Amino acid sequence: MSRKLPRYTVPSLTPEQGAKVAEILQQRLHALNDLHLTLKHVHWNVVGPHFIGVHEMLDPQVDAVRAMVDEIAERIATLGSAPVGTPGALVSARSWEDYKLGRAPAIEHLGALDDVYDSVITVHRKAADDTADLDDVTNDLLIGHLHKLEQFHWFVRAHLESSSGAIPET
Repeated sequence: MSRKLPRYTVPSLTPEQGAKVAEILQQRLHALNDLHLTLKHVHWNVVGPHFIGVHEMLDPQVDAVRAMVDEIAERIATLGSAPVGTPGALVSARSWEDYKLGRAPAIEHLGALDDVYDSVITVHRKAADDTADLDDVTNDLLIGHLHKLEQFHWFVRAHLESSSGAIPET
């Protein structure tokens, strides 16, 4: 994929490096926009005896992921590129399947969210690795996001975990 070079970028990066980092961040922008929409969808559609616990657990996650999206979009702009946050761009760029559950019991949604978080974190970690030698500021931003994303994943898994510590396969 050819990148459009920015007219400017941050000091210490070349326009080519700035464009490469912005491209990596654009994919994270799409993934985190999708995640916050998925979390809100689950928030609205969770049912069953664990409804209130899951329902209330998700709103702070939605807010935190939305803040991550804003930070990433602003970093892309700082690098001299234009962040793209439209639904059409997200759908055409994504490599993952849409979230399949509608109205469903909490345990089903939590099992699906376990998979969602696993995928988002795995690719976010790769993005952090890919920026490690390019841009310390972006790398630090992504590592900070990983801290929160992994914590949210733990919250989900804690609901799934049995007393023996096992998490059922989904």
